[in-house]
Formats: sequence, structure tokens, C-alpha cells
Amino acid sequence: MTKQDNKIHPVSETTFRILIALSAIHFLNDALQALLSASYPILRDDLLLSFGQIGMITLVYQCSASVFQPLVGLIFDKRPAVWSLPFGMMFTLVGLISLAFAGDLRMVFVSVSLVGIGSSVVHPEAAKLTSMASGGKRGMAQSLFQVGGNLGGSLGPVLIALFVSPFGRQNLAFFAALSVLAISVAIPVSRWYKRNLHEITIKMQARDTENRSVQPLGTVIFSILILLVLIFSKYVYMASLHSFYTFYLIHKFDVTIQASQILLFVFLSGTAIGTIIGGPISDKIGRKYVIWISILGTSPFALLMPHVGLVWTVVLSFCAGLVLASAFPSIIVYAQELLPGKLGLISGLFYGFAFGIGGIASAVLGKIADIYGIDTVYFLCSFMPLLGLVTVFLPDLRKRR
Repeated sequence: MTKQDNKIHPVSETTFRILIALSAIHFLNDALQALLSASYPILRDDLLLSFGQIGMITLVYQCSASVFQPLVGLIFDKRPAVWSLPFGMMFTLVGLISLAFAGDLRMVFVSVSLVGIGSSVVHPEAAKLTSMASGGKRGMAQSLFQVGGNLGGSLGPVLIALFVSPFGRQNLAFFAALSVLAISVAIPVSRWYKRNLHEITIKMQARDTENRSVQPLGTVIFSILILLVLIFSKYVYMASLHSFYTFYLIHKFDVTIQASQILLFVFLSGTAIGTIIGGPISDKIGRKYVIWISILGTSPFALLMPHVGLVWTVVLSFCAGLVLASAFPSIIVYAQELLPGKLGLISGLFYGFAFGIGGIASAVLGKIADIYGIDTVYFLCSFMPLLGLVTVFLPDLRKRR
């Protein structure tokens, strides 16, 4: 490797420290946000909510977390804000404390909106910095970043089961300490970003020029639309598990609330493992093939799950999470390679769309559960991964270079 190549593809101890720090921020941020969905059974009992109202809570949260993300990404692409990560985490801190003491549904909406706004800042900015610190290994870097989020998301139900369910919703306020910890981790990352902003920009432009895939504008737009369809299929199915899996287990198998949280953790652990392996594999065999295998490959597990007993439900949910989660790092990097000069916009668009679809799906699925029963939700959603068939229309960027 020449000296010039080394400048274009920096992989140093410093960048790996930044990647680990960004993954830790993602871990803490998503652990705090996972407390929302994990606390739904408690909120339902405290405030006497229906499934439809639970779905509306998710809709409000996901919309606040999704609508702003592309806008944040676009603005910060043009005018980098080096202190954006600590700033975003402050919204999460305030929202979490407010949720702990919310006395009615309106205050719950306000609380989850604040948490969502925090997410709309943290996700696109942290994802962009992950690409900047990747040294060219974007799949690996995105997997490391994503696994932090998935591990954090899987921790939420366990924290609720151990520290909130036995003692009351007010104990959510104690988890504000995790927000403070995330801010303390984000401050050195912001300082690194500030010191290296000019150099990072030059290196990213050089790498993007080297790796830019030659695609007509129509092909880029069509490919983005296909990727959004895949995000739609993935997150509608994930919404059925994130928002209603605990209720499904309680209804169908008569497990306790605490047991349902532990079984939700099993599913979320599968998503964390899938995220770890998805990115590095896509660096080797190509993004398209990992996307194809992961989304369409979830279908057998999803189709079987509504028709089996408790043990096989847990096993199949773990397998579905494992396979399905491997797609998202590849989708993000594939989209970034289509538009290499718009990292923040692409990250915000796909994170925002994922959050928005998850919120709308939760509201719709909640209404279906109220009218037709929770079993119907899982029967209908079991067909969603079949939309992975549209992956066949994506161009193979490795062949086009």
C-alpha cells in the first residue's frame, strides 16, 4: 500500500477508538429508547390504555424521531455541527424523566416526542461519523455501530423487568444517568470531529471519488425506492415484535409480564448478533447479496411462528431477528455508495423512514389487535418478509465499478 493510499484509507487506533465510542453512544441511546416500548405494559396498566392508544404512543414517538432525521442530515451535511451528539442526548434525558412522572396520555406524548427528537439528531450524525471513521471498511463500521444500537435495544426490556416492573414507573427517572454517561462519551467524539473536520472532509471526498459507482440518475432513484420498500417490509415486521410481542406471549401462552420481557430480550439478542455479521460479510460478497439473503431468508421463520408453541415461538423469533437484522447495515452502506456525497442525508432518510414506518405500522397493528385480536397481527405480518423478492431489481454496484 502506498503512502497516498494510506491517506485515503486511514485505519488507525484513533479511528477505531472513535468507532467504539460511537457504538457506545448508539448503545446507550437505543437502550434508553428501548425503555419506551418495554414500558408499554406498565403504561397500559397505570393509565388504562387500549392497544390503539399504545400504537398511537409509538406513532408519536416514531414520527418525532423520523420526520426530523433527513432534515438534520441535510443541514449538517452543509453546515457540520460538531457538538450535535451531546445536544441530541439532552433531549433524550429530559424526555425520559418526563415519561417517568407523566400523569396522562398527553404528557406521555410530549415525553416520547422529546426522546424522539433526541434520536433524530443522534442517529444521522453518529452514522455519518461512523462512515468518516471507517477507513474505507464501511460495512464493518456500520455493523459495529448498529450492533451497539441493537445491544442497547435488547437491554431495555431487561432493565424494565429488573428495575421498573417490580417497583413502579417512576424508577425510569434513574436511567437518566445513562443519558449523562452518553453525553460524557459524546464530548470527546465531538472534540475529535472538531480537530479533524477539514482533514476528514478531504479524505472522504478522495475516497468517494475513487469508489463512486457510475449510475444514471434514474437508476439511483429507482434503487433508493427499492431500498425503501425493503425497509418498509423489515420495519413493519419488526414493529409487530417490538411493540406487541410481549402482549402476544402474555395472551397466547399466559406468561408473566417479567417473563415476556426476558423472551423479548431473546429476540432482540438475535437482532444484535445478526447486525454484527451482516456488515463484514457485505464487505466481502457485496451488499445486494446480504440484503437478498437477510430479508427474504426471514420468511420461513415468520410464516411458521404464528402456528407453533411457546418454545418454538422463542426459537423462531430469535432466528427471524438474527437473519433480518443483518440487512440494515448493508442497506445503509449501499445507499451511501449510491450517493457518496450525501452521507448525512442518506443516513437521516433511511433511519427516519425506518422510524416512521415503524410508528405508522404500530398504530395500524394496534387497531387491528383491538378489533381482530393479537393473533391476527402476527398472521398478517408473517407475509411481510416476502417483499424481499424486490431485491432482484437492485443493480450490483461491485460489478458496475
